[in-house]
Amino acid sequence: MRKASLFVALSAALVFAAAGSAITNGVPDGNAHPEVGALLATHAFSDGTWEECTGTLISSHVFLTAEHCDLGVDRVEVTFASTFVRGQSTTYWGTWHGDPDYNQTSSDPNDLAVVVLDNAVRGITPARLPAANSLSNLPGDQQFTPVGYGAQSVTNGPGGKTFHYADVRFVAVGTLNSITPSWLRISQNPSTGNGGTCYGDSGGPNFLGAGSSETNIVAGVTITGDTPCRSTNVDYRVDTASARGFLGQYVTLP
Repeated sequence: MRKASLFVALSAALVFAAAGSAITNGVPDGNAHPEVGALLATHAFSDGTWEECTGTLISSHVFLTAEHCDLGVDRVEVTFASTFVRGQSTTYWGTWHGDPDYNQTSSDPNDLAVVVLDNAVRGITPARLPAANSLSNLPGDQQFTPVGYGAQSVTNGPGGKTFHYADVRFVAVGTLNSITPSWLRISQNPSTGNGGTCYGDSGGPNFLGAGSSETNIVAGVTITGDTPCRSTNVDYRVDTASARGFLGQYVTLP
């Protein structure tokens, strides 16, 4: 199972559980978001795929992701290939740095990490971060563009749910549900035309806007959602004081 921190509905409450987050009701991204990459596992999964989590290039040397994606090793490998093939796709090595204040509280988990890459990534324009506290008063119909390498579909079988991966970058569009001081909750309900995240998308970006209004501003980092990946995409805001306090050690903030 890919790592992540997944909120699970239980007795009308939201609680943390260990798991990962993938783009559902989306389409292959192709070259639309070359700044979005995959954190690769240390070994291939049983299905032959390698992607552990998703992340975003936010400077030529810095890859933003989630701390709960920690592989337990200091040296990690990432790729920006839209379809990753081991032995063929370009990869970059770097050093893992997690937020030391990371915790599993729902109020403010500080669930951020960066990979400081050994070599600059050339030919890809990094994504931007939002200005301080710039997301607190978004309109209720605000749309977002989540991007990630996680599971693209879920099927039910005798043994339970199966999540299907392909090491391919996907993209979808979701609509704001609610804002809290630390979180963006974004609808991914397909019945209302929305898509969103699931296992394997954790650490990936939710860009502010969609379609002609999409920006390259990472509004939130994918952290969690509902178990079947059909209802809500829950994302950690990166415009908060705590997020900026960590990220400001690695990049220049707006």
